[in-house]
Amino acid sequence: MITIGNAALDNGMPKICVPIVGRTVEELIQECRYLQDKPYDVVELRIDFLADVTSLPAVGEALAAVRRELPNSAFLFTFRTKEEGGETAVPEAYYFELIQYAVASGKVDAVDVEYFRNQDSICQTLAVAKEHGVTVVMSNHDFEKTPSFDEITGRLIGMKQLGADVAKLACMPNSAKDVLTLLSATEAVKAQYPDEPIITMSMGKLGVISRISGETFGSAMTFGSAKKASAPGQLDITALHSILHTLHGSKS
Repeated sequence: MITIGNAALDNGMPKICVPIVGRTVEELIQECRYLQDKPYDVVELRIDFLADVTSLPAVGEALAAVRRELPNSAFLFTFRTKEEGGETAVPEAYYFELIQYAVASGKVDAVDVEYFRNQDSICQTLAVAKEHGVTVVMSNHDFEKTPSFDEITGRLIGMKQLGADVAKLACMPNSAKDVLTLLSATEAVKAQYPDEPIITMSMGKLGVISRISGETFGSAMTFGSAKKASAPGQLDITALHSILHTLHGSKS
């Protein structure tokens, strides 16, 4: 069973992950406090929004503040690169240094590692994460288009073959057929790896259905917004929680 902190990524109703973003530690603290009475399973710190993200001590301060505010929350640490829709561009060497710093901090339960990065660095990071008992979500994001069925399945399977605990892919649909391609590819990979979690989503207004259909097609986690969405098409987490529970209840 793959987990992120106390959140088990098993089959059934998808877990809800809420991203928090802030340019300063104070903004992050306010984001954390806003979540106190909200329904979610995992909190994702999108550290690429932090103004001082190129300073490891500043990142350490942010990590400590978020963990202090949310001591019992399952915690996913993510630096989304500029190439995949993130806020800040950094050298690839620093990208991996940052992730390994978070792993070694003892304050995170999982880290996001992008699939289209240096493979030797990915493998080294996977080894460090395993040593510290930190779950690795390997990811790929396309904010322009939806890859073909074969490309989506190939990337998700490639992530698993590299050693990812969780394979994640998000893409932008330009038609309803694109959404069906993403859902069909998700189902195909889940059928091949029935006991291993994958996370997929089709972004934007067209893709909203993919954010609530994980129980049917095999995506183990969905992303909702609290104050500010980190990607187009995210639903408010309270509404998302209600929809998922309604759909889940209708299956029993």
